[in-house]
Order: sequence, then C-alpha cells, then structure tokens
Amino acid sequence: MRSIETMLDRFCRKHPRFGIPNLMTIVALGTALVYLLNQFGRGVSLSAALALFPSLVLEGEIWRLVTFVFVPMSGGVLLLLELYFYWFIGSALEREWGTAKFSLFYLSGVVLNILFGFLALATGDKAVLVTMRYVNLSLFFAFATLYPNLQVLLFFIIPIKVKWLAWVDAALFAWSVLSSLLALDLAGAILPLVAILNYFLFFASDLRNTLGYARRRVQHQTSRQTINFKKATRQAQQQKGYIHKCAVCGKTDTDYPDMEFRYCSKCNGYYCYCKDHINNHVHIE
Repeated sequence: MRSIETMLDRFCRKHPRFGIPNLMTIVALGTALVYLLNQFGRGVSLSAALALFPSLVLEGEIWRLVTFVFVPMSGGVLLLLELYFYWFIGSALEREWGTAKFSLFYLSGVVLNILFGFLALATGDKAVLVTMRYVNLSLFFAFATLYPNLQVLLFFIIPIKVKWLAWVDAALFAWSVLSSLLALDLAGAILPLVAILNYFLFFASDLRNTLGYARRRVQHQTSRQTINFKKATRQAQQQKGYIHKCAVCGKTDTDYPDMEFRYCSKCNGYYCYCKDHINNHVHIE
C-alpha cells in the first residue's frame, strides 16, 4: 500500500497539469442542468439516456461511461443541498491536494464504479445501474479523514463533527457488506469494497496509523503499570487526601500544589518522586 501511495504522489508531482481544474464545479453544474432538462422534457427523461447500465454499454451506448456522472440521484431542495455539500467538500480537497491529485482521486473512483457495474453484470445482475453513490461516499470519507473535527449543522440545527457522520456512514457501509456475507452473497460483499477502493489506496497510511494508535492505546490502558497507577490514585484520593507523595522526602501534591511529581519506571513497584528526587534516588529492587 505504501508503494502505491508513493507512486500516486510521484505521478502527481511529475504531472502538475494533469486533471481538470474546478472539477466539482463542473460536476455540480452539469448535474443541475440535467435535472432542469428532466423537468422540461415533456415525459422524456434525459437521465434515462445518460445513466450507466453496463448491459447497454455493451450494446454500443458507450457515452454512458461518462455521462452517468451528471445523473442526479435526487431532486428538488434535497438535490440542491447534495450538490452544494459535495461541491464544498470536493473544492476543499482540491485546495488541499492540488488539481492533479484530486482529479486522480475522483476519476479513479469513477473508473472503479464502472468496474463495479461490469463485475456485477458478470455475476448475473443484468439490470445493474451504476450511480455516483460510492464515488460520493469515498469523497466524503476523504474529507472526513482530512478534516475530522470540522463542525457542520445536522438538519441545520444540531452541530456535529464531520468524523461522527463519517463513522455512521462507515457503520452502514460495513453492515451492508456484512449482510451480504450472511446471505452468502459474495459478490454483494466484495463489489462495494471495489467501488471505494480509491479511498483505501489514497489513505492507506492514515488508516494504518489510526489502527496502530488504537492498538497502542488499548495496550496502554490494559497494561499492568496503568492499572496500578489508577488503583494507587484512587486509594490515595480516598484514604490519604493526596494523589502524589515523594518516596524520598515525603512531599505531597496537597502540601506543594505547584510541585511536579513523576513515577520511576526502574523501581520495582509504583514509587512516586518529586522533581528534586526523580533523578536522584536509589532504585528500589
């Protein structure tokens, strides 16, 4: 994974002119235009002619490989909110990464979703319809990874951090994959993972670091030293009226609130020392 990330970054550095500037603006305006044309189509839906049905592509309608990007997934006010949201996060990612890397991320997501559709067709789903659902999902995951603490207003009322919304989406995504596995639908479990593979490729190191931190945190919380520390702290608070007491001079944090106290990892036991004796004491064996 690290080598793939390095290759992607190296490609973007060597080809700074690669990509489409303001890509999300083009996608948002194109989608809005298709929606408006749908409304004035007098019963003829432009979306139906642009949507990606892999079976129709095999019959020669190859424009669908591109035009499905502009097919609206909803309508009315909800569509306006969706377009604004994805324009906002897409523009933020382009500013953060640059046009080349963002375009590569977005276009790779589009290609992977096309692949998703043809793989689903190969498994027997003749009526499979490829939408921008998983592309938008990978876009949101990327934004939440880079700006986890950014607050948005849920329902225009409730302030909530982006990372919590991403965790909800991730849980729903994981549940859909698990449901497919429980139903013995291997294709239904694997294909969604293929569809958002661009996120895993671009953020492999971030995910690895996050998992490593979580593992180290669990190990720290369950270590004997941490458990003993918490136990000693509780006992000191309940019985002695102080938390820290120097094993050499007897100073406590109650008598000397500004004094710095530390615990020695080399002593055999859990012994505390003030700043004057932490490096000046005989280790207890």
